[in-house]
Amino acid sequence: MQMKKNWFAGGSGIAVSGAIMAVIAVGLQYFGNPANMGLCVACFERDIAGALGLHRAEVVQYLRPEIPALLLGSFLAALCFGEFKPRAGSAPLVRFILGMCAMIGALVFLGCPWRALLRLAGGDLNAVVGLAGLIAGVGIGTVFFRRGYSLGRNTPQHTGAGYIMPALMLGILALLLVFPQVAGEGKSGVVFYSVKGPGSMHAPFLYSLGGALVVGFLAQRSRFCTMGAFRDLLMFRHFHLLLGILAFVAAAFVLNLVLGKVSIGFANQPVAHTNHLWNFLGMLTAGWAFALAGGCPGRQIFMAGEGDADAGLFVLGMIVAAAFAHNFELASSPTGIGANGDVAVYFCLAVLLCLSLIHIRKVA
Repeated sequence: MQMKKNWFAGGSGIAVSGAIMAVIAVGLQYFGNPANMGLCVACFERDIAGALGLHRAEVVQYLRPEIPALLLGSFLAALCFGEFKPRAGSAPLVRFILGMCAMIGALVFLGCPWRALLRLAGGDLNAVVGLAGLIAGVGIGTVFFRRGYSLGRNTPQHTGAGYIMPALMLGILALLLVFPQVAGEGKSGVVFYSVKGPGSMHAPFLYSLGGALVVGFLAQRSRFCTMGAFRDLLMFRHFHLLLGILAFVAAAFVLNLVLGKVSIGFANQPVAHTNHLWNFLGMLTAGWAFALAGGCPGRQIFMAGEGDADAGLFVLGMIVAAAFAHNFELASSPTGIGANGDVAVYFCLAVLLCLSLIHIRKVA
């Protein structure tokens, strides 16, 4: 029986999906999320790590419902269209480490690729430096792809294995509902909450949940991926996935203009620093890790929703690394990089080089 064509995965579909996702992200900013941070996988996973007590940086602690909703939206789309396929076994520990390296790089830059696009759409020119680093990191990854880099194939798993990550995400939502934030209090039951800083800024729960569910659904259908867009451009000169990125930035920029939220420049941008070297190197590190893992942090969440346990380990690696980043002063702040951020980036780059070399499988 012939499968029906997936319109969302075509050029028009991915462009429309990217534009809708941008509108939702800017709407999240308008209704309460931090400026230029409507949807940031790295930042929001960091906030979740803080809310669970894995780190004690008081300004970034909140159980962001967007992360569970992104995965659950992808999960629902995969179920609806017969693409829920539990699988695992493709170098799981390596993927966990790649997730850690990706998070450390992203927190040195202060954002994942999605936030870099939102920062650019808000006029933050530091994002140009970060995106250049992202492309450079993906470019390094493509060099190793051409030499035969591969983490091998995963294999089908029992159906129950595919439900683990959706169940974990439902657990996070349950914690948020059972232990809701109390005004002015830094803790509610077992959950920590920021009373100031970015962690204290959030859109209404239902908008965050509903908007992110839609984004997860659309991204799963369209295969939206920032890393994939640049990888395909560099390796194959394919512009297909790039259409989604361009539509995302254009729609976010236009809506920001309408709302009067565009401020062009390097200085005084929200939750950003102007150290160009570390903006570049941070995102280079993240981009290299995303390339080796086969997807940006958003795409990893969507693959986990489809039943990919290896992608789930990448997500968990990012959450664990977020705790390390704040406990060991690796993460940046608006004043600059953390006290140990430079050492962390150099270490991650060395790790990525080793992983790239040892997983070259093709015989020259």
